[in-house]
Amino acid sequence: MPKIWTVAELTREIGQTLNDNPDFVNCWVSGEISNYKNHRPSGHWYFTLKDEQSSMKGVMFRSRAERVRFTPQDGMKVLVRGSIRIYERDGTIQLYAEEMQPSGVGALYLAFEQLKERLGQEGLFAPERKKAIPRYPRRIGIVTSPTGAAIKDILKVMFRRNPQISWILAPAAVQGELAPKEVAQAIARLNRHSQVDVIIVGRGGGSLEELWAFNTEEVARAIAASGIPVISAVGHETDVTIADMVADLRAPTPSAAAELAVPVWRELKSDLEQLEARLHSTMSSQLQRKRQRLDSLKTIGPLSNPFWRIDQNRQRLDSLSERVEQGMTRFVSDKNGILKLLTAKLDLLSPLAILGRGYSLTYGPKGNVLRKSDDINVGQQVQVRLQQGILTCAVLAKSVDSD
Repeated sequence: MPKIWTVAELTREIGQTLNDNPDFVNCWVSGEISNYKNHRPSGHWYFTLKDEQSSMKGVMFRSRAERVRFTPQDGMKVLVRGSIRIYERDGTIQLYAEEMQPSGVGALYLAFEQLKERLGQEGLFAPERKKAIPRYPRRIGIVTSPTGAAIKDILKVMFRRNPQISWILAPAAVQGELAPKEVAQAIARLNRHSQVDVIIVGRGGGSLEELWAFNTEEVARAIAASGIPVISAVGHETDVTIADMVADLRAPTPSAAAELAVPVWRELKSDLEQLEARLHSTMSSQLQRKRQRLDSLKTIGPLSNPFWRIDQNRQRLDSLSERVEQGMTRFVSDKNGILKLLTAKLDLLSPLAILGRGYSLTYGPKGNVLRKSDDINVGQQVQVRLQQGILTCAVLAKSVDSD
């Protein structure tokens, strides 16, 4: 009787057969990528590899995917190295990828072009965002290997052009897996301390792989984020990197970067001497013109006789004083006349003036002014106020006016 397999048993048997076949271990497969997905946050890549006749699912785990220099895209033809295994849960044969290369195009070149296009679309290469290189820097920052040829070339040119120049080295690896991170950190460190006026970032020549740190996104974004102007100096004149495109100025070599960053001391001294001579000449001319103008003013106008103006002002002061005195006299006289007129009017209204014309005022026992005979009784005493003196009288009789 034939053996009856369970699904799990048959799946494991197929898997074991694949494992035992050396042709399916660490093999190369060519095909076109489709259904590519970068699974986040795991970072694993899932894709389908196909040709005109068939297709196969593939997976590349994060630890392997991080080593791939380019980003896979649907429709891209690639060569994939890996092992054929079965995914037992689904019973699916998959390619577990260890390495991936673009078919027909170098992986590094493809990664370079992809990053170049992406950063270009973000505007990191735009001329308007590039900062001007200072003409007279006081201190130069250098990001390179402390033991490489680049630092020797840079310092040699710097001290030849200006022995007085100051510099700071921010050491970093310039090739290898750690290079991008160290270069980016060195640029950030120089910006954080803000003790330099311009930064030279670079290294000597080498292969594309050796220069690759300067084609990475990490270094490109560190240069773009720098608040201090950056001069890139990577490799030889024919080597163009992403760092060159992002930097504020590209130098073909490290030596050329030093030439661009550091002015010649003798030229500076000559320029200063010329400026000093021009300043002295200009000041002398200005002083001479002012002296001539002063001499001219001495012979004309108030300066020819400075006391003339004082005499004029004294005379004007006497005139003003006299006018003020006359004005005050008229004012007082006018006010005295008004006062006399008002005094006369008050006299006319004064009770005393009325008494002077023969009239008198009569007060009752309580001191009230009597205006009619009904206000007093016969026999009561009254006080009569005359212009001069007071009379105390008794009322003997009273009568009322008929009208």
